[in-house]
Amino acid sequence: MDLRIFTEPQQGATYDQLLTVALTAERLGYGAFFRSDHYVVMGDYTDGLPGPTDAWITLAGLARDTSTIRLGTLLTAATFRLPGPLAISVAQVDQMSAGRVELGLGAGWFDREHAAYGIAFPPVADRFDILAEQLEIVTGLWATPLGQTYTFHGSHYDLVDSPALPKPVGGSVPIIVGGHGKTRTPALAARFATEFNVPFAPLADTVTQYGRVRAACEAAGRDASELVYSAAQIVICGRDEAEIARRAAAVGREVAELRENGLAGTPDEVVEKLRAYADGGAQRMYLQILDLADLEHLELVAAEVMPHV
Repeated sequence: MDLRIFTEPQQGATYDQLLTVALTAERLGYGAFFRSDHYVVMGDYTDGLPGPTDAWITLAGLARDTSTIRLGTLLTAATFRLPGPLAISVAQVDQMSAGRVELGLGAGWFDREHAAYGIAFPPVADRFDILAEQLEIVTGLWATPLGQTYTFHGSHYDLVDSPALPKPVGGSVPIIVGGHGKTRTPALAARFATEFNVPFAPLADTVTQYGRVRAACEAAGRDASELVYSAAQIVICGRDEAEIARRAAAVGREVAELRENGLAGTPDEVVEKLRAYADGGAQRMYLQILDLADLEHLELVAAEVMPHV
């Protein structure tokens, strides 16, 4: 199983802190460094200082300050950016990283951050319409042959004779679609995604959602095995109960709850849970790391979990 580091910088992180985690993850052999795309702190265990950082500005810096680790978002909110400029930004960051970028794109869900920063927050059906058009536009711009233009007329966006530049290094970047929706989310994944992600769900629910995506692929005439199936879970790993409790307390969570709803416990326990997700079809796991100062946590997982999954 491919293990990736997933951070939540809206909880409070500077660029230098994120760079330190990314470089540590790169050195330890994790598959990628991903970050959320949010602007307001969640929960009450942190004050969020010094404040949020922009996802794609952060990734642009990391593209130059790292050398091998893959980089991406889980998930960029379609409500935050226009699809044309987003396609330009992602392609540019991909060029800056020599082809190491992946784009996770979602409908957006956190109404409070939209209100806090003056971002429109349409009803959920409209947000999914916006997401569908953004996926079509971004992939369409990248797929347009050099020397040709791209035109799109939709309900939310109109593009006329776009030069469809620049292009990512390989012509496109991997597209991640994720979520719990029963109908539209699997359909969008079947149409546009190279990877489908189920975030923070029990194993049984994750397996069920993978089944919906496979069914959507079949309905769309696509080979479901073309997609990578992934999941995201918080990880709290410790050599003993005291270390597990210390790490749980640092992120405002209870050990028993984390053992029930995340990847929490000793290395052997975390390995067992990861193997269960692998048996359920997960090929990749995004390990949510909330205490960015605890680099020993990354070391422990790399040394005593990664070799066994």
